[in-house]
Amino acid sequence: MQKALRVGIAVFNAGDYHVAHEAWEEPWLTLADGTSEERLLHGLIQYAAAVHHGRRRNWSGQRGLAESAADYLAAVEDPRVNLDEVRAYLRRLAADPELAERRRPPALRYDGETLEPTDLSFEGVATAVTLLATEYESFEASVVDDAVRYAGEELEADSSPEGTPQRRSRGFVGMLFAFAADRDQRSLVYERLRGHVGRRRSEESDVSALFE
Repeated sequence: MQKALRVGIAVFNAGDYHVAHEAWEEPWLTLADGTSEERLLHGLIQYAAAVHHGRRRNWSGQRGLAESAADYLAAVEDPRVNLDEVRAYLRRLAADPELAERRRPPALRYDGETLEPTDLSFEGVATAVTLLATEYESFEASVVDDAVRYAGEELEADSSPEGTPQRRSRGFVGMLFAFAADRDQRSLVYERLRGHVGRRRSEESDVSALFE
């Protein structure tokens, strides 16, 4: 639950609201109805969906989701997340649906930190980029899957000092962090990623051919 909560918060803050919804949905489905954690994730899922609909100018859908999200979060007390700000924004959103078009929602915080994808562990970023590739048709899932695999191999062979932020890594690891974090440059990063994956696949094919 903690990993999914952090991943969803990070991609929400990057502006990928529907992807945040997807990050929270799987763990939410495993929780018993009415528990604090279930209501927290249910409310955040509907919050992200409300913002997503607002960005698409679906005002009626947004209003209903904002109201139901506020209901789910009304009695939830979780110090990890800045729920007071979320609830206040949801009330304004329900009263003025076009607010989502004029102003970005407040950033979500986890333990007081405004998380971005670059604040995640590699495992968290791997989850985020897999969700992004599933969400957007312009990104081929198999390319991203192979990039995650190659990045894992890089980390296994990495000799960087312990504690070095993984977001500063070069190669596949660095490109995956950039892909998750930078919406404006994501398509360009993907093209670089696809080129590197293609070359790595060719290398693997050449090595495999030696043993045939």
